[in-house]
Amino acid sequence: MSPAILGLGLFTIAPILFAIFLSFQKVQLLGGIEYEFVSFRNFARLATDDRLWIALKNTAEYVAIVVPAQTILALILAATLNAGIKGQNIWRILFFLPTITSSTVLTLIFMWIYNADGLFNQALAWIGLPTYNWLSDPQVALKGIMIMNIWSTAPFFMVIYLAALQDIPRSLYEAAEIDGANGWQQFRYITLPQLRPVTFFVVAMGIIGTFQLFDQSYIFSGGSGGPNNATLTVVLLIYQYVFRDLQLGYAAAIAFLLALIIIIVTLIQRRIFDQDPT
Repeated sequence: MSPAILGLGLFTIAPILFAIFLSFQKVQLLGGIEYEFVSFRNFARLATDDRLWIALKNTAEYVAIVVPAQTILALILAATLNAGIKGQNIWRILFFLPTITSSTVLTLIFMWIYNADGLFNQALAWIGLPTYNWLSDPQVALKGIMIMNIWSTAPFFMVIYLAALQDIPRSLYEAAEIDGANGWQQFRYITLPQLRPVTFFVVAMGIIGTFQLFDQSYIFSGGSGGPNNATLTVVLLIYQYVFRDLQLGYAAAIAFLLALIIIIVTLIQRRIFDQDPT
């Protein structure tokens, strides 16, 4: 067990302990590394940081929209493939392609699609809908990232749902069909309850992943979180405080705030899924 314990301690536990240490320090990097103990000053600063509240708002909006959307889309895609459509193996490959594509490459492709004269606006204009400046309009910039991530992450969860659907005993559906249950009733009273543990896992992984949004926001805005802080997320803000402002102690405090939020939201979600649906 020593190799696993050594790796866990060196790459997981030690960084966490060091981050705890940093969160109570003011770190001076220029002219030699110096640490100054500031007690809870970094945590007290969280309440007065306007950019942090903007980042929290953007991140919360992103999580609230992307997690339900990607979960529902993944379930729909899995149920469709599990229904035995023609060429389902080809469809599985096509659906899963966005997941195996590099996040950076996907972001660059979507930035091209989102250009003022890009493919997305051309499609909107063709069906008579208004077009937007997706990259520069603060009202829609974050929505553009949401659309991209829903499309690219749902296939991963689709595979998980598909495996779970294939494990549901066929006898349950046969008994329900004998009792006169239609397709929707079978889905509601058999499929969804059987998928509760898998749905909990999918939603939990979705929450953790979406709260940690960084690379797409960084590439979209060139690291600024713009336009007008519209794509500023908590992790991007941590990056800015560390590598731009060299405020390691305060960035560590923000990181612990984010970890606390993720833990609380996950516990609430677990409480909801543990409730008896009847």
